[in-house]
Amino acid sequence: MKIPLVKKRVAILGATGAVGQEFIVSLKDHPWFEVTQLAASERSAGKKYTEAIRDPNSGIVKWQVGGEVPQYVREMMVVSIDQIKTDELDLVFSAVESDAAREIETKFAKELPVVSTSSAYRYDEDVPILIPGINDEQVELIETQRKNRNWKGYVLSLPNCTTTGLAITMKPLYDNYGAKRVFMTSMQAISGAGRSPGVSALDVTDNLIPYIPKEEGKVRIETAKILGKLKDGKIIPADIKVSCTCTRVPVIDGHTESVFVETSVPTKLADVTNKIHEFSDHISVIGLPSAPKDYLVVHQDPTRPQPRIDRELDGGMTTSMGRLEEDQIFENGVKYVLFSHNKKMGSAKGAVLLAEMLYKKGKL
Repeated sequence: MKIPLVKKRVAILGATGAVGQEFIVSLKDHPWFEVTQLAASERSAGKKYTEAIRDPNSGIVKWQVGGEVPQYVREMMVVSIDQIKTDELDLVFSAVESDAAREIETKFAKELPVVSTSSAYRYDEDVPILIPGINDEQVELIETQRKNRNWKGYVLSLPNCTTTGLAITMKPLYDNYGAKRVFMTSMQAISGAGRSPGVSALDVTDNLIPYIPKEEGKVRIETAKILGKLKDGKIIPADIKVSCTCTRVPVIDGHTESVFVETSVPTKLADVTNKIHEFSDHISVIGLPSAPKDYLVVHQDPTRPQPRIDRELDGGMTTSMGRLEEDQIFENGVKYVLFSHNKKMGSAKGAVLLAEMLYKKGKL
């Protein structure tokens, strides 16, 4: 794999928010990418980064991702979106959470590649929802997108963080055994709700919230699109019926999901486990700087996976499976529990891995 002689210059949009901060951590000392511009709201523009994230009332620096603010951004000036210098960039990471995300990402995609964690473009026909290692071939839709929109750049979207774990674990099952129906119940961390408005501590303490607005529809649509096939410049969604119930639980980071899959052909547990291991061992992202050593792990211990134990596996980039069993309700089927880190593989660090995959494919 060739290594860039000169690092790619990148900007982070929404750099002061929780996801923007995850980008800053994920790109610290990155061998291929250098953060050269940080953008946020007008309120933050014109300030050094540490001042931009300081609470004006308490004076506390609101660094939300653990550890200390990385040295490399402390003195960097935050600019407004309109002040970003596109001619001095090779790539834009978008962590914009507002309703303005589509307008902002469109502006930059006219000139530059944009990798986004927002939902602004996820459901457009010529925009793939990408998980590196799962549906890499859909990257080729970039050329269709450029032609359709007359852009020099493009937009690529990550899925909703709840979809990420489901699609990753479904990929080896769907490819080897097919899938007719999937039933999933999620137990999602409070960090998945973001900070504004987020989840009230009083609402979630000693409690479970059995409804997350719009989440279930996202999972249904995105899973089928990710596992679909690219044909004649369009993604043909996978013919899978997904029914899910998405809930919020008092866990800080990481989404756990209980999954039942009706397969198209008979399965044997030992064979399913072997297929998952083979898939993980030969995953396309092996060797990329942000790729985990183990893309997927299957725990034999029936008490795993657990958020507190498994969230830091390979820096939050490993997806864990456990309780893998043949299911008796379906004529053919399996059930399992998965765990995926919503703020790492399901967000900024997954976006950085996507950018690495794009570089490897010559798309940057």
